[in-house]
Amino acid sequence: MFGSLDPSRRPAYQKPISSFLGLTEEQIDAHLAVRRYGDFELTDAVTPSYDLRVVPRQGYRHETYTDPETGGMMPALMVAATREVLWDLFEDLLEPLGDDVAFVLETSHTKNTKSLQNGHRDFYREHIDLPVLKSTLHDHLDLLLNDGCTGIAVTNPSALLEVQLDEHKLITIYAKQLSAFERILRGHGVFLDQRIKFITEAEHAHSTSERYRKEFNQLAYKLGMESDDDEDLFNA
Repeated sequence: MFGSLDPSRRPAYQKPISSFLGLTEEQIDAHLAVRRYGDFELTDAVTPSYDLRVVPRQGYRHETYTDPETGGMMPALMVAATREVLWDLFEDLLEPLGDDVAFVLETSHTKNTKSLQNGHRDFYREHIDLPVLKSTLHDHLDLLLNDGCTGIAVTNPSALLEVQLDEHKLITIYAKQLSAFERILRGHGVFLDQRIKFITEAEHAHSTSERYRKEFNQLAYKLGMESDDDEDLFNA
């Protein structure tokens, strides 16, 4: 798994969000209630800063992932898609990976969701049939689209392909050849814009709940996934 290009991938609620300081509860609630910015609709997972340093919009740009250990580089695309097309787009982007894939379920949930200070953890499942995976994920769309502490990635390790839907609900694609993925993006009305800024490039807030944490556990259990550490998530 390649990982995120976003240097601030740790949940933003670990940092003080200065644009919210001094606001009344009514002002904050009103800002959190805004989901649509022009033609772009956010999911419920994240909210931009009150001062809107980055206004969410649709588009993608080219990036390069550099492996911190080997120095090897991999072309990548970073994508923001409006809520109306996000899941259908993500599913279509999985087709170039083939039928036998690996799956990563990412979490920054904590045992106590009131503190929201737990680290990032990954759960893995190798050799899963893509249609079966899609069917299972479709039963948990509310979690996958609206929980700001859940991310997923689907990979074909042998072909060095990965499509990630992170906890910000941004899509990142890693592949040596990106043309097939770009055709899919254009087919969904998502176009290249090297100047686009993403919500992760400014202050932002994540949203989660105890209900989502429990559903995350259920999804991991349903897929028979293993953690990258010794802690038992299912007893959390």
